[in-house]
Amino acid sequence: MDRIYKGKKLDEKISEYTVVDIETTGLSPANSKIIEIAAVKVRDGDIVDTFQELVNPEEKLSSFTTHLTGITNSMVQEAEKIDSVIMEFQDFVGESVIVGHNVNFDINFLYDNLYSVNGSYLSNNYVDTMYMGRKLLPELPNHKLESLTKHFNVSYDGAHRALNDCMFTYKCYEKMKDMI
Repeated sequence: MDRIYKGKKLDEKISEYTVVDIETTGLSPANSKIIEIAAVKVRDGDIVDTFQELVNPEEKLSSFTTHLTGITNSMVQEAEKIDSVIMEFQDFVGESVIVGHNVNFDINFLYDNLYSVNGSYLSNNYVDTMYMGRKLLPELPNHKLESLTKHFNVSYDGAHRALNDCMFTYKCYEKMKDMI
């Protein structure tokens, strides 16, 4: 999909933003499904609201997906489908700048799903903490979220659940903002 209305990457300190993370059944928006969406609204360094929803992918989860995320078929079986969850997510995020780790992955899935559900676009500008980590911490062996949490002494317990990953990203971004 050509994402011509996608927002722009920002490289600056943002005081009001929403951290976003998703969990999926695979790596490609074209043939994988979102199974969890989470977001954390931040104002002046403080969390003011959270959003977390499991999504029924309308297909069986692979054992790899369940092992990685801890999300089981029974957990998503009764969850809402993407068409309603994505609209709730869009209402929650609004015009906020999005912050995420390797955030293009998340944005591409969300952009494509919003467009397929109602023809709207996810055009929010965004900050990528992976990119920021590469610039600010070139000495790290890699810039995975786990590596940033280790560097900043942030717990990585419960990784690969969307809300937990939002919290890790929020804490790392706040620490990186002090380095800019």
